[in-house]
Amino acid sequence: MLDLRVATPVKWLDAVFSDFDAFLLDHAACERKASATGMSFVVKYPDRVKLIDPMIAFAREELEHFHIVYKLIAERGLRMPHDEKDAYVNGLRERCRLGTEHLLLDRLLVAGIVEARGCERLGMVTEALTDPDLRDIYLDLTRAESRHHALFFRLSREYFGETEVQERADELLDVEAEIVERLPHRSAVH
Repeated sequence: MLDLRVATPVKWLDAVFSDFDAFLLDHAACERKASATGMSFVVKYPDRVKLIDPMIAFAREELEHFHIVYKLIAERGLRMPHDEKDAYVNGLRERCRLGTEHLLLDRLLVAGIVEARGCERLGMVTEALTDPDLRDIYLDLTRAESRHHALFFRLSREYFGETEVQERADELLDVEAEIVERLPHRSAVH
């Protein structure tokens, strides 16, 4: 997995399981937003043909994940809330540089970092779940997050050199660690 600078503390799970319904609602929103992110790459970078097919596939898979989590929500009689801004993701996006090339690299790396953190946290949830059916669902979702973070880093290397990718990834990983340590634990993916 990507070299995240800080691990999520186990006490984060206390917040998740203190209101698992809220976690499910947030998780569904994250999957929906991830699908939209994939399509935004297709819309904003139509000239980057190496991105198009992988981002369409990513968007479709994330939409399927949204549907999976939405079914869990519906089974519990919950309703999706209105969209809320994600302080974690927005904190990373605020650090994206301007300029066509810089912005593309930063958007790819931020998406990869977000997927890596999601992989770590969904893995923690998977290990803590006692319901075997729910655990199987979350194991599949965790594995997908792992593939996705690797996808974004592979795509960044399609357009940028290894050194440039690694140097910028290191900078953004440091920022991500600061954000994770600053944000309170809550019943949410990020």
